[in-house]
Amino acid sequence: MNRYKKQFPLALMIALSMSISMNSCTGDKAKPAAKETAEAHEGEGHGEEGHSDEIELTEQQMKAVDIQIGKIEEKNLTAVVKASGQLAVPPQNEAKVNLLSGGIIRRISVLEGQKVHKGQVLAIMENQDMIRLQQDYLSSKNGFSFVEAEYKRQQQLKAADAGTGKSHQLAEANYRSELSKIKALERQLQQLGISPSKVASGKITSEIPVIAPIAGTIGTISVTTGSFIQPGTSLMDIVDNSKIHADLLVYEKDLFKVKIGQKVSFRLTNQENQQIEGVLNGINKSFEDDTKGVIVHAVITKPLSNLIPGMYVTGLISVGTALSPAVPIDAVVKAEGKEYIFIVEEEEKAGAKEAGHGTHFKKVEVVTGVSELGYININPLEKLPPNTRLVTKGAFYLQSKSSGPSEHAH
Repeated sequence: MNRYKKQFPLALMIALSMSISMNSCTGDKAKPAAKETAEAHEGEGHGEEGHSDEIELTEQQMKAVDIQIGKIEEKNLTAVVKASGQLAVPPQNEAKVNLLSGGIIRRISVLEGQKVHKGQVLAIMENQDMIRLQQDYLSSKNGFSFVEAEYKRQQQLKAADAGTGKSHQLAEANYRSELSKIKALERQLQQLGISPSKVASGKITSEIPVIAPIAGTIGTISVTTGSFIQPGTSLMDIVDNSKIHADLLVYEKDLFKVKIGQKVSFRLTNQENQQIEGVLNGINKSFEDDTKGVIVHAVITKPLSNLIPGMYVTGLISVGTALSPAVPIDAVVKAEGKEYIFIVEEEEKAGAKEAGHGTHFKKVEVVTGVSELGYININPLEKLPPNTRLVTKGAFYLQSKSSGPSEHAH
């Protein structure tokens, strides 16, 4: 030990001890710094998928994907009774065209789907028996002139106390009998569409016109040219859709809520968001067969041209006054178990569009409620300004754009 002390002086040993101590301290501090640097580089090298709550689209992009803008509406979606049914027309607005006598169809003048007016000739039927009827009318008409003249002569004699009462009574009986016969024959001719005045002038025909009993649209034509028709056989249908209404089935549990005069909103089955407005005007007083439901009748206030009896509809009968904010169903998108809408942020300042800026959209989370007739109730989680505009169509495109991977600069 004394030999080592001689080779290493005391000052040198102290310096060596201090150097070892400093290196030990420096190493402890450098280790965390190196770790942080490595983690930072690792974060730069592996970018995570980003989610942007704000999106900007140019006017050209909006047109390309058909982005439509609207406002949050107030809809009566909560205080309603839901009912389904079919469109129908009143009995007086639907007719089956038939004839009182049989015959052969010689000509059909209309096509299915054609609009006709009341009294229009639809077809021509031929029946030789009609000639005999017209002959009987002419014979009665011509013979009536003699009976009428004899009755007038007996009236004059009776007034002058020159005739007998028996002759006057006989003449009066003949006159009234022939007159009633002529009236009956005229009525038969009129029902068949033959003019008695034309027959009286000598114009006898074997053709019977088929007349439209109401105005409307021709439905199914069940006859062809040359076919023989029996009396009472339906030739075709006519439907007048101007008074079309809906027959809805309301179940017993909701029946006490329904009253005449309540408004009804309809949606045609398999039609996208096509809404029809109506008013209840009748409630049946008996249950339908095999159901605990009652048919209620709703008049459509503004009928559409494409409404056809028999179409299935879903109706919402407004039974209360509760209104709630609602948007079209297409305006709400779902992502990661949440629901969102895209609102339009404030208009760009003057000259922004000229500088190449577009429209800014912001994604806002909402909580949805009842959904009916193409609309859904929403409650935004953040307060929105009055008259907020939002995307009513094309929100799915904005959602796919906002959830795309973020770009990182290396």
